[in-house]
Amino acid sequence: MEHLSHQPAASATLEPSNSTRLAALCGQLDENIRLIETRLNVHIRFRETMILVFGKAEPSWLATKVLCQLYKQTEYSSDISLNDVHLQLHQYALEQSMNDPINPIKKDNIDSFSVVRTKKGNVKPRGLNQQKYVRSMQTYDVNFGIGPAGTGKTFLAVACAVEAILRKDVEKLVLVRPAVEAGERLGFLPGDLAQKVDPYLRPLYDALHEMMGFDTVTKLQERNIIEIAPLAYMRGRTLNNAFIILDESQNTTREQMKMFLTRIGFGSTAVITGDMTQIDLPRGVPSGLIHACEVLKNVKDISFTHFFSFDVVRHPLVQSIISAYEKYEKAE
Repeated sequence: MEHLSHQPAASATLEPSNSTRLAALCGQLDENIRLIETRLNVHIRFRETMILVFGKAEPSWLATKVLCQLYKQTEYSSDISLNDVHLQLHQYALEQSMNDPINPIKKDNIDSFSVVRTKKGNVKPRGLNQQKYVRSMQTYDVNFGIGPAGTGKTFLAVACAVEAILRKDVEKLVLVRPAVEAGERLGFLPGDLAQKVDPYLRPLYDALHEMMGFDTVTKLQERNIIEIAPLAYMRGRTLNNAFIILDESQNTTREQMKMFLTRIGFGSTAVITGDMTQIDLPRGVPSGLIHACEVLKNVKDISFTHFFSFDVVRHPLVQSIISAYEKYEKAE
């Protein structure tokens, strides 16, 4: 931490004055303030409801902006968690990186994006890449969401699928995932087809239950409006008026990816999610996701959204872990 200068680099006043809200802002034992200081390399001091931030000009200004935004949240929330602080820091960091050459979004007004409406509440995309991803799924018939774990690829795809079902834009939701992780053929697993595939589709089911409730999801499955479709069983089908999600697509072969993409019928939306750093295919078997990105990169009506470590919206350490692995693997 740099030595404190005599004058603060940035300051702001929290209004209206309220000691209870100020305590919520600071968190237990000032843990929220400590997180902001550590992440931005600044010192934060309070004089009643005036914020004084010492450090370099840009991070000090950012710290005041984050604190003011979090203070607004205390109007309707008495508990500002470390995760709230992390997400707010993440949001502003993305705004600042809009002109980054690796970020495909140049400029957008964050508040101009509509939320995704589901039965159990609204889902608001966090950050510019998530917002581009949602807009693409609402616009294009075929969408790729590519990037590390924790960037919301699968969760937002399910949210858009639920919204499409509720609005009756599509007649069914089809969940697809390659079953490579267990290293076994589906036939050797116990139970009927649904029970065999359930472990592989669990992240999709978790998201569905959160957005629609367990009973609703069960009823829609019974009516075949929500369908599980193991990738190996997709051959020969044509899916019309459906919202189709292929999750963990980095574990498809070239032939499987081509087969999946050619199943899409009229009135359907397909979302293909994957993480190119988490390929579990046998050694020497090329990933269908990597191949598809190369083959389809110039196809006009297909959308590609790429996520990066700074898009991670899980625990702050996840972002650091992903960045560390990326740095290490580039050096190898």
